Amino acid sequence: MAFTPNNYIDLVQTIIGRGYAIVDFATADPKRKHLLLRHDIDMSIQAAVEMAEAEAAAGLKSTYFVLMRSEFYNPWAPESWSGLRRISGLGHDVGLHLDAALYRDVDEALEVAALRECSQLEGLLEQPVTSISFHRPAKRLLGREGRLAGRQHAYQPRFFSDMGYCSDSRGGWHQGPPLEHPALNDGRALQLLTHPIWWTGGDAPPANRLSRFVTTRQSVLDRELAKHCSIYVANDSAGATDE
Repeated sequence: MAFTPNNYIDLVQTIIGRGYAIVDFATADPKRKHLLLRHDIDMSIQAAVEMAEAEAAAGLKSTYFVLMRSEFYNPWAPESWSGLRRISGLGHDVGLHLDAALYRDVDEALEVAALRECSQLEGLLEQPVTSISFHRPAKRLLGREGRLAGRQHAYQPRFFSDMGYCSDSRGGWHQGPPLEHPALNDGRALQLLTHPIWWTGGDAPPANRLSRFVTTRQSVLDRELAKHCSIYVANDSAGATDE
């Protein structure tokens, strides 16, 4: 299956056709035919907007998780801010993508970091943030019991081991195709994790999508330098937009 927005929608609708209902982290029940749609925005908010618009047009609702500390995008930058508001305005939930690798591998440090970053994201969105996912988590965090900063997190046993879990990590279904997942055969819930960078920009191998992302980011930097510093002359390639 080519990784395109249309094929993603077809995949989700096929699962729904098997009797599954889309739910959020607050209502997901591992023992029922519940489908939890999760998007981790690792690199591109604009790619996430494209996915969010495709889902909304198909009547689907997901949760999009945002990094507050990243070299790939600044969530407070004007286009990023607008993109996140767009995702939320389409009816999707927006949660925190906490880069656990940036903090000491102890619960107290993660608790403080999660509280701080959730507060920052709530200020940006002007609405509550009720869920968290981990970016680059240590193994001990996979299946971690209990809430974090008073919020659900995507690797609690309820979401990670009690129900099925399937990810498109590195641009492929390395754990097996979702439609062949044992949870679907058993009639149990499934958390489907995707990353918008792999699904947008046309049908291309994952490495090519990353190269395109780099080129786009360079164009954005070129454009902004020309806008804010008069001694800089923009390249002809400037003008591409991203977050």
